[in-house]
Amino acid sequence: MVKYDRDAAVAYAQKWWNSYNPKFPKFDVDCTNYISQCLFAGGAPMRGQPNRERGWWLGSNSWSFSWSTPHSLRWYLAGSTRGLQATQVNSPTKLVPGDLIFYDFEGDGRYDHSTIVTSIQNGMPYVNAHTNNSRNRYWNYADSYAYTSKTSYIFFHVKDNF
Repeated sequence: MVKYDRDAAVAYAQKWWNSYNPKFPKFDVDCTNYISQCLFAGGAPMRGQPNRERGWWLGSNSWSFSWSTPHSLRWYLAGSTRGLQATQVNSPTKLVPGDLIFYDFEGDGRYDHSTIVTSIQNGMPYVNAHTNNSRNRYWNYADSYAYTSKTSYIFFHVKDNF
């Protein structure tokens, strides 16, 4: 069994929030690639490989959709029973550093963005993200150009052991 090192995941998020680790690919829409790197830095084990339908992995020149796309990682976490796992919770107040938030800015059921919780202040999470790089931003993104009145969220508490 592998323990999730939340401190290491958050330290990685703080180190790379406004730059790109050259050991990993960079995407134009990089939020979930960045989140995946943070999870990996925290010890989350990759599962799956190229040409497999389900998994969370990065190869030398390929990767799973769940590594790179918010909507896919959201669904991967909702159903994973091995390796990287998380539990959906119903409130941001139930999150701790190293947990994840997914954003559906249009309210259409397709999640457009992902962030990692890096701190809790006054009982509420603050997050880091890539694409429009952000550090210690209030979790709800109400100040974002992408935010709409239809914005919805999914909160995931990453399990402490894999």
